[in-house]
Amino acid sequence: MTERDGCALVTGASRGIGAAIARALARDSWAVGVNYRVDRDRAQSVVTEIEHEGGRAVAVAADIADPAAPDQLFDALESRFGTRVLALVNNAGINRDDLAPSLRDDDWSAVIETDLTAAFRLTRRALGPMLRARTGRIVNIASVSGLRANPGQSNYAAAKAGLIALTKTAAVEVARRGVTINAVAPGVIETEMTAQLSKDLLAAVPARRAGSPEEVAACVRFLASDDASYVTGAVLTVDGGLAA
Repeated sequence: MTERDGCALVTGASRGIGAAIARALARDSWAVGVNYRVDRDRAQSVVTEIEHEGGRAVAVAADIADPAAPDQLFDALESRFGTRVLALVNNAGINRDDLAPSLRDDDWSAVIETDLTAAFRLTRRALGPMLRARTGRIVNIASVSGLRANPGQSNYAAAKAGLIALTKTAAVEVARRGVTINAVAPGVIETEMTAQLSKDLLAAVPARRAGSPEEVAACVRFLASDDASYVTGAVLTVDGGLAA
């Protein structure tokens, strides 16, 4: 397995889509930081899987909503792998659903802080080394909820729509320096976060099935690859046609 110049950081990578992305990037020769907030055992399990396949990975703890998290994570990976973070996947997110008339301030703020503000801070931290290296890949995991209405998710939708706008704007700002920034917008994906979704939403998916974390990870793997060097500011929906 040929080693890359640079390592990758995947936030919220101890399970679900994040874990699948970490495994996919490792198969593409990235040394991967598997970020987690509380579940160290599951993050370490992802690391073990990657190492068994001949890849390199390390579990790195941080609550990405903490303003100190970007420096904490990047410093840890730069020390561990001896190289810069040249691929960042902003995957970690939370949802606290409720209808707008009864949505509490703290539930609004928690989702915006974790799903949008944290991604901005991590992107800002990543861009310095990437711009100096004149190469880099940032992939933001948005959602079809940022593209179409899903009642009960005004906070989540606002965060994901903001993440898409951040993706497009930042991509234009750095395009001349060899850095690409794209978003992947999953629809109904089989994860713990979506386990309680109603059958009505699944019935609205033209493909008539949920997607898998691996299908999302395959798109991220492409966007982080050299083959995607002319793709930036894009939003790739992985949703079985839900947002069409």
